[in-house]
Amino acid sequence: MPSLRTARRPSFLGAALTTAGLLLALTGSALAVAAESADDAAALSPAAASVTLPPAGPATAGSGAEVEARGTEGRTVVDIPADVTAGVAVFDRLTGRFTESVEADRAFRSASVVKLLLALDFLWNRGPGYELPPADRDRLGAMLSRSDDAAANHYWSAGGGSSVVSRMVPRLGLTGTAPPPAGYPGYWGYTATTAADTVRVYRYLLDTAPTPVRDLVMGALHRSERCAADGFDQGFGLPSAFDGPGSVKQGWSGFVSGGCVSSGSPAATPGRVAGEGPRTSVSADGVEGPGSRRRSTSDASPLGGASTAVVDLTSDALHTTGTVGPEDRTVVAVLTLHPDGTPYGTAYSKVTTLTGSLDVPGAVRPSGTRFTTWGSGVRVRASATTSSAALTTLPAGVDVIVGCQRQGGQVSVPPYVNDWWAYLPQYGGWITNIYIASSGNTLPGVPRCS
Repeated sequence: MPSLRTARRPSFLGAALTTAGLLLALTGSALAVAAESADDAAALSPAAASVTLPPAGPATAGSGAEVEARGTEGRTVVDIPADVTAGVAVFDRLTGRFTESVEADRAFRSASVVKLLLALDFLWNRGPGYELPPADRDRLGAMLSRSDDAAANHYWSAGGGSSVVSRMVPRLGLTGTAPPPAGYPGYWGYTATTAADTVRVYRYLLDTAPTPVRDLVMGALHRSERCAADGFDQGFGLPSAFDGPGSVKQGWSGFVSGGCVSSGSPAATPGRVAGEGPRTSVSADGVEGPGSRRRSTSDASPLGGASTAVVDLTSDALHTTGTVGPEDRTVVAVLTLHPDGTPYGTAYSKVTTLTGSLDVPGAVRPSGTRFTTWGSGVRVRASATTSSAALTTLPAGVDVIVGCQRQGGQVSVPPYVNDWWAYLPQYGGWITNIYIASSGNTLPGVPRCS
């Protein structure tokens, strides 16, 4: 067994050890990584095969009439990975100006972002008191804060399916939003939307909606939970790129596993939700209504109305939307597509990096150092020992912010042995340094915890 001082983990800090080299080095018995003291499993395996899509074109300003010209001198360019297609809109409510607009009018399938429209449609004609049965208040809260799909199915059906979208488009003055393609009216997540329209929805909520509606919807979004109802980690994008206050409504479609449960056990493939139709192995947010199959891009129908773009229903979708700063100063919408088969943790990290590169007035950047993790099912623990409670699990390969490190319980994951632990402030817990991709037992540039 290697000594405590000589055990080393895979390093992504230099070019000497490439991903291919790492996988080659782990062939055979080392490929099945042992559990953290026979407790915290992290099986390392090659990434799933994916269809590589053409890279997105160069970032251009959105064409929406509300987008105003802005100076870019001295700014960093929005960081959009070459294999990611993105639509971005950032609106500063204090100045009344857009600080970012990249393909803001490009149409994407909405995934769970459409739940904002489902909530608003249900509440639309319930004034002036907006009194709700307790069951609906709870159901709306779960749909918005935990992204509960069963609740979305309920309001989609009760509202007449695609009629929900058809009603909300003129009500909110949306220009790039349309119901699901013909032949798939039950798939609420196939609703087409744009980053610009998503900003319009939030601006309505914050500046125009009746106070009871604003308080109910925005209150639920401010209480967004890290672990969604289906076990997916909702911490990507806005929650990871910026510290609070803020609100969040995320969306995801096509991914197999998010790896987030409060019990600390790896998330299982979601089961069938009553009234939702048959499922496959995609995430609950990838099911998006009755049935679960995803269609190819060539099978998608053009949007009606203002746009003739074809909505991609094949690439994996990951969207982060919400508000940032005191009094919800800035509205942010980042809609993204990733090559089919992209691991959830990989997309999670890319969306967070993209979001963090934006000009977001009022945002507070988190302190600490960002590192890449490796393995799957890695548990975040209440203290620096495997005997402490497991708080949650990390999406495989996700980037994390480390605030400090300290020595704690020794962990053995052959051939690695280490007693150093990293504190993750955004999770409020600890992971063994073994599963952080860095050479050596301690992390460079990270202070010791006091």
